[in-house]
Amino acid sequence: MKNIRTRKLSLAGLLCAVGVVGSFFSFPVFGSKCAPVQHIVNILCAVLLGPLYGVGVAFTTSLIRNLLGLGSLMAFPGSMFGALLCGIVYHRTKNTWLTYIAEVFGTAVLGGLCAYPVAILLIGVNAAEVAFYAYIIPFLISTVAGAVLAAVIIEGLKKAKVLSTGTTNHE
Repeated sequence: MKNIRTRKLSLAGLLCAVGVVGSFFSFPVFGSKCAPVQHIVNILCAVLLGPLYGVGVAFTTSLIRNLLGLGSLMAFPGSMFGALLCGIVYHRTKNTWLTYIAEVFGTAVLGGLCAYPVAILLIGVNAAEVAFYAYIIPFLISTVAGAVLAAVIIEGLKKAKVLSTGTTNHE
């Protein structure tokens, strides 16, 4: 049991590092830095580690990105909701395609809507200047790109029989 936790924690640390380094591959969309690598990491965490590790990795990656000046406060709602939702969906269904969709919905819709109060309260954006749904489109662009890339990676791993879904041990 201790060996499994050590492996999971090690993999979580590795995926966190991938998320931070991957933020160098970002592009601006409507005032938000879109980082598709974070969404790849979210989906990999969902499939390999489970929802709690996924949220932990998303939070830690967002925190490190912000401390290093590689992201904005939007990284928190933009990654954590997607990580939680796709982790829960994969944990309950073991269906990778539903997991990709859950990442997109969790990040774009839930994360996009929750970014509005973050922008108003923490960043100081004038509420009259931005609609409550303003972050959905930029988050959607980022998460769709990441989900497509994650699908290529995960489906390739399944085809190569490197990844056997449904046998991971989630806590």
